[in-house]
Amino acid sequence: MSILVNKDTKIIVQGLTGKTGTFHTEQALEYYGTKMVAGVHPKKGGETWGSVESAAQLPIFASVGEAREATGADASVIYVPPAGAGAAIIEAIDAEVPFIVCITEGIPVADMVKVKAKLDKSGSRLLGPNCPGILTPEECKIGIMPGSIFKKGSVGVVSRSGTLTYEAVFQTTNAGLGQTTAVGIGGDPVKGTEFIDVLEMFLADDETESIIMIGEIGGSAEEDAAQFLIDEAKKGRKKPTAGFIAGRTAPPGRTMGHAGAVISGGKGGAEDKTAAMEAAGIRVSPSPAKLGETLLEALKG
Repeated sequence: MSILVNKDTKIIVQGLTGKTGTFHTEQALEYYGTKMVAGVHPKKGGETWGSVESAAQLPIFASVGEAREATGADASVIYVPPAGAGAAIIEAIDAEVPFIVCITEGIPVADMVKVKAKLDKSGSRLLGPNCPGILTPEECKIGIMPGSIFKKGSVGVVSRSGTLTYEAVFQTTNAGLGQTTAVGIGGDPVKGTEFIDVLEMFLADDETESIIMIGEIGGSAEEDAAQFLIDEAKKGRKKPTAGFIAGRTAPPGRTMGHAGAVISGGKGGAEDKTAAMEAAGIRVSPSPAKLGETLLEALKG
């Protein structure tokens, strides 16, 4: 099994005709056979997008609603520039797309506050923004993760950091473990899916035998996730888990990388997060270069 996406997931691409949308759609089609079914552009409805790389031809619709009605898509990926990305997410929510993945970095927080208010009253799930997306090996690639480093297997990966997601995937592939699904939740302060949401799915997924969770300084998501794992362990639901906190050397008060990675009000520090994860039974790696080794140690008990 996998979580959130599989070989049957049908995806609309918002921002397909741009450089980024074109490149990553070609990658998904050529290397994964992902079911990309349509593009959306308000001024290019009725046109066709063609990919030389994959020999694919996708129809372009003027709105997400039209695209979903015509194709029966159950997911959308957004490569729209920051100024219009918030509106693009809302359009997908209004079209009742079940799963929305927003890759865009730099969306104004004020726009995301509006999105979040709309999202919370809807039946849609949002992954991101400012995230690398999601990938289930040999089945479905949504976003910008490099598919070549993945291998079908037993590890569920969830991360706030894009590049460290790839590091965890690469190391678990080299360790012979492989992945069920890798999920990049993104590092923005206002976003859709959180650690707890993904951990709940991994705990419920029979094929996910172990988990890697990669956090960052800033906010309290990692502490909340650690408490969730403690509570679940008391109910008898527990899986070997390795973790890492990025940004240990960041000066207090300074944003490092992601907009959400800032320590403020005495909260969000790496030491507190590491302690919380260890208290939850997560084996915390001393370095991102040792994530694979740390997970193998956790599996041995």
